[in-house]
Amino acid sequence: MAMTAFAGNSLLCRLALKQTSIDAASFTFIRIISGAVALWFIVQMRERSLEKAGSWISAAALFAYAAGFSFAYLNLPAGTGALLLFGAVQATMIIWALRSGERLTIRQGLGLALALAGLVALVLPGLSAPPLGGSILMFGAGIAWGIYSLRGKRAGDPALATAGNFSRAVPMAAVLSLAFLPWAKLDRAGIGYAIVSGAIASGVGYAIWYTALPSLRGASAASVQLIVPVLAAVGGILFLQESITLRLLVASIAILGGIGLVVIERGKKDESGKEPPPS
Repeated sequence: MAMTAFAGNSLLCRLALKQTSIDAASFTFIRIISGAVALWFIVQMRERSLEKAGSWISAAALFAYAAGFSFAYLNLPAGTGALLLFGAVQATMIIWALRSGERLTIRQGLGLALALAGLVALVLPGLSAPPLGGSILMFGAGIAWGIYSLRGKRAGDPALATAGNFSRAVPMAAVLSLAFLPWAKLDRAGIGYAIVSGAIASGVGYAIWYTALPSLRGASAASVQLIVPVLAAVGGILFLQESITLRLLVASIAILGGIGLVVIERGKKDESGKEPPPS
């Protein structure tokens, strides 16, 4: 569910910044404040308080990801942007997992390599020499999202933590929007895409992600996100009339198979050498 929300964000951002006149700063601000409002309602229904929810570090990482993602896609092709973003997320989360003592088995290493190869195959035909500014922004966005995800493993109540992070990120997005006020452009379609992206795909989607993270090892949490470009491509076929191709099918099989090798744990044998029954 979380990965579907992430893919929805990619589609909504692509629609807003490519097919409407809304600017990146306004899109980022509306997206974050919409997520904050939606999550505030959820927290209020549960009769909880936002006073000490979330953290400024997580909020800064959330804002850096959202802003970098929006501005980078102004001049990056979709394929190049996806490769930079998810490459940075993978590097950040797996390096941290290895430093924390987590080790990949040979099977998991092969699975990660297969999934990354599938990602490259998916976006390779659209790759070109990317603009330096956009590349730096997207790579930074990937690092920020990796940090935000890592911090979610010990965030506590997922909905409350996500609501607190969004609330703290609102003033950061407001400052960005004010700084780019002379270049601000708005239209109803762009505002609508930003609201849906913020309230549903971001706010609710990130809360679901924070719910899943404590049960995932670092390498698994990093690898499973490689499914997002596949889901985004399928969404493009279903909602944007994009065509299905053999390359998409082959790359999707490679990515999904690789993720499976990383995240599916083999049952440990008991003293008799037999596999234990499933729990």
